[in-house]
Amino acid sequence: ETDEVLVNQKPVVYQEFEYYMLNKAGGVVSATKDKKEKTVLDCIDSKKRKDLFPVGRLDKDTEGLLLITNDGELAHRLLSPKKHVDKTYFVKLREPLKQEYEAALENGIDIGEEALTLPAKLEICSEDRKNCLLTIHEGKFHQVKRMLQAVDNQVLTLERVSFGPLSLDLSLQRGEYRALTEEEIEVLSAAGKKS
Repeated sequence: ETDEVLVNQKPVVYQEFEYYMLNKAGGVVSATKDKKEKTVLDCIDSKKRKDLFPVGRLDKDTEGLLLITNDGELAHRLLSPKKHVDKTYFVKLREPLKQEYEAALENGIDIGEEALTLPAKLEICSEDRKNCLLTIHEGKFHQVKRMLQAVDNQVLTLERVSFGPLSLDLSLQRGEYRALTEEEIEVLSAAGKKS
């Protein structure tokens, strides 16, 4: 209990799980390895473990909150469609969002799959109706972009601002990260247990 192991005068500490919040920059891929592109794991230079992975994916051009961990059980619970964990995105649109489409986005919309999207929450953030917050509970391929395309619009920029109870730390610049606090890990864990 009192022994300390040092390598080059630095303590060696075993850590079972690591948890990071990354403010993902555009142009970085949500993958563990890529032969051509910079990955989200390349951004985490203080990692102690080699088994880290992103929790879910953000498209290459999508920015914002991405969780990085090696806790597979927590990741599975947060991503499970049965858990309906909220993911909120700040969306900049090419055209003003027509009021007549708001209900369709909120109630579920056809994006070319077997079923409609699950109900979402929409909040218009600008007078010109070109900025909005969209909260979804699933993570279909390019879902936010496809939802807005289905209402004759186009996403210009997309940023995830929250994942479950966790909001993006606004002190993090694009491409920066930090370890999650114990409290943040606990609230994420609790969110993943809700059914």
